[in-house]
Parts: sequence; structure tokens; C-alpha cells
Amino acid sequence: MARTDVVGLPDGERIEDVDVSEEMQGSFLEYAYSVIYSRALPDARDGLKPVQRRILYQMAEMGLRPDRGHVKSARVTGEVMGKLHPHGDGAIYDALVRLAQPFTMRVPLIDGHGNFGSLDDGPAAARYTEARLAEPSMAMTEGLGEDVVDFVPNYDNQIMQPSVLPAAFPNLLVNGASGIAVGMATNMAPHNLGEVVEAAKHLLMHPHATLDELMEFVPGPDLPSGGTIVGLSGVRDAYATGRGTFRTRAKVSVENLSPRKTGLVVTELPYLVGPERVIEKIKDGVQAKKLVGISDVNDLTDRNHGLRLVIGIKSGFNPTAVLEQLYKHTPLEENFGINNVALVDGSPRTLGLRDLLDVYVQHRLSVVTRRSEYRLARRRERLHLVEGLLIAILDIDEVIQVIRTSDDSEAARNRLRDVFDLSEVQAEYILELRLRRLTKFSRMELEGERDQLLADIAALEELLASDERLRTQVATELTEVSEKFATPRRTLLTEADAPVRGGRKATVDPESLQVADAPCRVLLSTTGRLVRVDIPAAESGIVHVPKRSKHDAVRSTVVSTVRGQVGALTSTGRVVRFSPVDVPAVPPASVRLDAGVRVTEYLGVPKNETVVALVSLDASVTDSVAIGTAQGVVKRVVPAAWPDKPDFPAIGLKPGDQVVGATQAPESDDLVFVTSNAQLLRFPAAAVRPQGLPAGGVAGVSLAGGASVIWFGSVAVTEDTVVATVSTTSSALPGTDAGRAKVSAITEFPAKGRGTQGVRAHAFLKGEDGLTVAWAGVAPPYAVGSDGAARTLPDWLSKRDGSGSPLDAEVVTIGGSAAAVDGTRGEA
Repeated sequence: MARTDVVGLPDGERIEDVDVSEEMQGSFLEYAYSVIYSRALPDARDGLKPVQRRILYQMAEMGLRPDRGHVKSARVTGEVMGKLHPHGDGAIYDALVRLAQPFTMRVPLIDGHGNFGSLDDGPAAARYTEARLAEPSMAMTEGLGEDVVDFVPNYDNQIMQPSVLPAAFPNLLVNGASGIAVGMATNMAPHNLGEVVEAAKHLLMHPHATLDELMEFVPGPDLPSGGTIVGLSGVRDAYATGRGTFRTRAKVSVENLSPRKTGLVVTELPYLVGPERVIEKIKDGVQAKKLVGISDVNDLTDRNHGLRLVIGIKSGFNPTAVLEQLYKHTPLEENFGINNVALVDGSPRTLGLRDLLDVYVQHRLSVVTRRSEYRLARRRERLHLVEGLLIAILDIDEVIQVIRTSDDSEAARNRLRDVFDLSEVQAEYILELRLRRLTKFSRMELEGERDQLLADIAALEELLASDERLRTQVATELTEVSEKFATPRRTLLTEADAPVRGGRKATVDPESLQVADAPCRVLLSTTGRLVRVDIPAAESGIVHVPKRSKHDAVRSTVVSTVRGQVGALTSTGRVVRFSPVDVPAVPPASVRLDAGVRVTEYLGVPKNETVVALVSLDASVTDSVAIGTAQGVVKRVVPAAWPDKPDFPAIGLKPGDQVVGATQAPESDDLVFVTSNAQLLRFPAAAVRPQGLPAGGVAGVSLAGGASVIWFGSVAVTEDTVVATVSTTSSALPGTDAGRAKVSAITEFPAKGRGTQGVRAHAFLKGEDGLTVAWAGVAPPYAVGSDGAARTLPDWLSKRDGSGSPLDAEVVTIGGSAAAVDGTRGEA
């Protein structure tokens, strides 16, 4: 039996008492150092973590250049894991994927082919994707064969790997970094390559540059996803101390999704925020009643148009106010905390902007210096050989004789050194010389090569001897990289102090988000344009019209409120209810109807219908609505009869009949019919008894055979009230005959009884057979052409049965001026 020092233990073994706290402390410190140095934190020189550096280096060794084909990502992962990175393939592939994602990296370093994931979904497995180096990675690894950086053994001491990459551009600032170590973490924002390069060049030429000078080149981060950085005080803190916080907002625009619906269109999101996450938060906020005024959310993102997240706004809500609530309660606004922790000389340090640039600049100076020394040594070695060859070629016969008379290669080498005063290296090189190099042309090549080597050596020696030239060389190389890879800034920088987030109020008052219910007028042009004019109560509905513009002839107008109810009466006798809140608004100081929306599109009216008038659905309005049809029927409806429905019939039409006009008129007004055969009838509105909605009306004007009503409305008979008519020849080709027009005072037309033919309103010349356009109202009458452009009418009054004056251009409609329309009435 073997002797034991302690009972139960073999000879030579013993038990030692160890303090558990000391053992745990030592083991934990070793583990923490390993995580900090070998896994989680990037090197401040090349901005890469060890796994990222090993991936790029191994792919460069595999020859996966941008001009080569893609290879399976699993192959790259296996090569890196087997040779350089002693960790799981999952961690390696995750790092490779991040280097290829354009929404994560400002300048992607890997060109990925396949599904490399999105902000909401992970990538496909490594066996399904392919990868190769991107063009910027060639600048990161360029020069590794010229002893520009130190190489260290891999995990099993069998392969050498670079301790840092040459990094031809400041990758840490350009692409940022994130990582969690033990007891510390890093979170660095991406920046614009062109801006960072300019700052590095300035620091190269001005080593004592201040932070303010550098921030003139780098005003703030430039995120891959774009967006807006709100408030730059946190950015400056981060640049000064290495720690700071800034807010990023999505890029959002207010757009008309349809004629009656407004929405918020998101085209850029904060950094690392995906659309699905935003949609989920919006839905949660709506369900929790933290968000109001939102009707729907749709993700219309595609490859052709990029990100497009459409948020529908309910009618009556202010899009800007809704957007502020979205900023407060959803990831459309996010905070980004900068914590610039990186390895400097193997130790973690918190670095400001100047420190980061200085570390990189010193690294590039070291790389260029070592590269220049390497190239100088190689050129000196080559020059030494070329000089020996030139000596041999000058006395080639004697060289051959010495070699032929020598017993062996060792003797030949020694005799060449003695006879021609050569070094051992030169003698060995001459012995290996091929006979085809002994031509006259080879001698000329060697002399040219010698001269070039001498020039290169002089330039390299001059470069290494001058710190100024060395810095200029580094700056020149940075400029070349910037010209090749720099892109325009994507992120907008704005100054703002009051944050949207962080308010104490958790719920939203819906009334605070809704458009104020202020007085307004809704105008319909004769060309079918609909606008809203918001008017303070003190102005009593007065609007102002500058010089004439397109579509400025008014067909109908009503007084309402922004959130009130207005009806659009169509040619089929149907009233479509709508609220003016979503109608495009124009300022009362400059009313332009061409800024309006097409009423048929806004209301979704079928193509076989046209909107002929606007009516107020406000119960407080006492004036009845008079309706006239093409077959001469007239009907009055009191406002109390309007039902609370989205649309309803206002008159029962006979087959083949249609509404040609309607007006909200008091009983003191006269109703006016104008027919296609130039008859005008006016009679008091009181002569028509109001009827219910199903009624078909009563006889208004008696029509001759083949004639129809072309205009109907109401007027207050004053000295400013006129009638405008246009006659043409129906047999003429369109556009060849502009016709004749005249303007007459309404007093020229005597009032007649309802149901009669009225009096002649226009005398036809030879060839003319009817009226095409007519109108009655407060002067001046506004005429427009088929393109909406203004047309000129006679500015003098004619007799009621006059033939008028020739027109310069075709007139398709006539209406009133927005400034001349009485704000208390619904007719132009």
C-alpha cells in the first residue's frame, strides 16, 4: 500500500486551504479582463471588436474581395472559428451579420447576399446567406503585408493574426459600436465619413485644435436610418466628456391620403427602431386611450420606395397635435445615450471627440511610418541586388568564366565576391541569374529600375525625416478614402430645448388635439374646386380676393363652422353630408380657389354625378333651399327637414331630369331660371310653397320644345345685380367658335308669374342656336375656360335682348367673386 501524507490521499498529493473570497476575486478579475479586452469593447484605433477584426482579416486571407463571388456565410464562420476565434459560431455569425446591415452600419463592411435580417426580424441561418468583403473593408485591411501593425498568436499559438487593422478611415466614429462588458459598457453613435475625415485632417495639421474647431466639421452624429436629432446640448457633452444623451425623432410629413383623409407619413425612423415596433406601440396607446385621433396604421414599405409608414388621422383632429402625442408615447422619438468607452493601449477609457480622433490619427501616423520604413527597406534590398546585377552584366564574360572554372557553387560564390567586390547576397543572386536576363534590353530595364529605386528611396527617406510631410501623406490618403466612400448626411440636426417626452400627464384630452370649431365659409368653384376660409367672427364673413387666378369663379358658398355640417347637392338630387374640417383651408386675406380639392374626389361622388351647390345643414339656419331642375321644376325645402344621415334625397326627380342649381334664399329674393333658348324667368321665392324631401316640386318655368334649363339660382334685385349670357353655334367644331357674351342689369328683366316662359334674355345672330352658359348675381361676373383660366367678359351693360360681343376665348362657366358673395347666403 502506498504511503499517504493524509489519510485517504495517494503519495505526493495534499489538500491546501484556500480563502474562497480571494479565489473568487481573482477568478472574477481574470474573467472581467477577458471580456473587456477580448470580446465586448472595440479598439479605439480601428473601431473593431476582436471577433469583427478576425472576420475581416480571415475573409481577406480567403480572397473574398469585392470583385470575387460571394461564398456561404457558414464557410466564413467556420474558418474564423477554427483558426482565430475560440467561441461559438452563433456569436461569429451575429457579428458578421451586423457588419453587413446597412441600417446598423453607416458604412457596411461586408457585402451580404440573402436575408440578413431587418430591424424587426432576424437573419436567415448562415447556411442560407452568402458574403464577401465590401469595398470599404479593403481600405480597412490594406497594407497588412507591409508590417504596418503587430501580429499576435491565435488562441492555440499556431497562426498569427493582426492585433489591430490598419484602418484607412476612422471606423469607430463612422460606424459606432455597442457592447456590454463586466462593470462597463459602450454605446457609440455612427457619424458621417466625410465629416469625420475632415475633422481628422484638421487635427493632423493642427495638433492643438480645440473641440469647438473639430465640431465645425463634425456637428453631430449621422445615423444610418436618417431621422432628426432634436437638441444638440447632449451631443456636445458627449463630444467633450465621452458621455451624453440626445433625442432622435422620425421624419414625418402630413399628407392627404385621400381627398377627405389626412395622414402622417413616416419615411425615416430613429436609429435601430423598426416599423413593427412602432405599429405595436401605437395600437397599445390607442387601446389604452393614451393616443386619440388615430384611425389606422399601415406599413407600405417596399424595396422601391423604402420605408413608408402611414398613420391615418381621424376627421377633425389636428395632425400636428397628434404627432406630438406620438412622439411622447411611441418610439417615433427615442433617446440615445452616448458612452464612448474603447480600448486604448489595452485599457478601457472614456473618450471625447478629440480623444477619439487623436487616437486614430496617431494610429495612422504609426501605420504610414511603419509602411514607409518597410518599403524603404525593401527598396534598399532591391537596389542592392540591381547594382550587383549591373556589375555582372558589364563584365558578363568574366563572370561566366569565373563560374565555369569554379569547382562548386560555394567556390563560385566566393570567387565572385573576391573578383567583383560583391556581397554574399549579390553573389548568390548572380548565380541564380537566368541567361535571358543577359540581353541589352534587360540591362536598360535594370538601369531604369535602379533610377526609380533611387528616387523612391529618396522620397521615402524625405517622408520619414519630416513630420510635416508624414502628416500631409496621411491627410492625402484620408482625402482619397473620403472621395471614394463618403455619402451625403442623412440625419437632420435641430436645436430644441423643450422635450416632448417625460410629461406628467398620462392621458390625452381629445379636445386639445381637435381642430378648433371656428367660423368659416366653404366655397365651391364653377370648376368643382372646394376650399374653406377660416374667418374670425369680427370680420363677419368678409373675404379678400387679390388679382384673378385659376378656378376663381364661385358657384356656391355657405357659412358654417370648421366642425359644422355642410351638404353637397348633386345633379341627381342627392345631398352628401360632410364636415369642412378636412377641406383645404386658405387665408381670408388671399382666397385662391385653385388651392382647393376636387369636390367629386373629396366626397367620392360617382362619375355620373356632379355637385351643383352647397347647402347648410345647420338647424339654426332659417332660409329655405330652392332647387331647380333641367326640366323647369322648382322646389323649396326648409332646413328642419334634413335628416341625420350621411346622404339623402332632397327632391324626387322625374325620369331623365336632373338638378341644375340650388340656392339657400330668403323669401324676399327672386328665383331665376335661364333656359337654353335664351328665356329668363324670375319670380318671388315666396311664390313656391316649401315641401318635404320626397316631393318632386312644382312647375317653375315653361319650356319650349327641345329647350332645357341651363342655370337656376336666386338673386336680390339691386342695382349691382346682373345677368351674364353666352351664345354659340352648336354645329361649330369645339374650340373654333368662342361665341358672343353680354352682361345686362337684372332690372332689365321684368318679373313674371311662376310657370310662364319669362322674357327673352339674348338675341341670336345668324347661325347661333342657343345659350351655353348663363349666370345671375352680384357684379362682377367671373368667367373661366375649360382649363380653369380666367376669361374676359364685356364690362358694359347691354339691353336684355341684345346679341352681345364676340369673345376672345371659349367660356365654359361663369360664377361670382368670392369677395362679392354675401356671407349670409348660400348662392353666388
